[in-house]
Amino acid sequence: MTKIRTVLVEDEPLARERLRALLEEQPDIEVVAEAADGNSAVQVIHESRPELLFLDVNIPERDGFGVLESLGGDTPPVVIFVTAYDQFAVQAFEAHALDYILKPFDEDRFGTALRRARESVRRHRTGELDERLQSLLANVGGGKRADRIAVKEGGRIVFLRTSEIDWIGAEGNYARLHVGKRSHLMRETMTSLENRLDSSRFLRIHRSTIVNVEAIAELEPLFQGDYVVILRDGTRLTSSRGYRSNLQEFMSRSV
Repeated sequence: MTKIRTVLVEDEPLARERLRALLEEQPDIEVVAEAADGNSAVQVIHESRPELLFLDVNIPERDGFGVLESLGGDTPPVVIFVTAYDQFAVQAFEAHALDYILKPFDEDRFGTALRRARESVRRHRTGELDERLQSLLANVGGGKRADRIAVKEGGRIVFLRTSEIDWIGAEGNYARLHVGKRSHLMRETMTSLENRLDSSRFLRIHRSTIVNVEAIAELEPLFQGDYVVILRDGTRLTSSRGYRSNLQEFMSRSV
């Protein structure tokens, strides 16, 4: 029996240990590598060429979608998303993802995802192409953008209309969404949020800042092409040279 070469990409040690323990019980699975961030994940995937990948969506350095995008022309593995999103929020993935498991997950749900993955691996081995994964890769960074974002708060799920978000700031592995006088903290990378938001409405001005162009009142030049972005409520955000082209494109559209 040829074992299914498997890679785990998960930044939470306890979740990664649980995945590993469950997979070690499977006689046809071999965990060949693990990673805790996106950049390490890209490296181990290229080196170990797994057939099956358990991939956390929200990981440091480069999110799960960025990891998939980096595979380029390589033959992609079968992917099972691991996510902390509530099932309402995860519905956006279902059209393209092979499967997902929602943290904290139980053994029944894990078993269902693994059975589906085994069947997909079999199809890959016999030369069949998994259209859902192709569709996912084709839609990374594209396709329909989110109109609402679900945020967990104290056991509740708050649905925010993206049009109401003024700006978003990074706080470690979290992002804070500023909506008027209120703010909401969610565990998601800035790159992942940028990919989900409408690029005609939201502008990345700094590695740690995304702003709604409708909230911008004024641009105050600094030096070497940098700006202070002043919002209608008086909030002052500083752009960085790495995202200068985004502001220049916005200004050209607005003239």
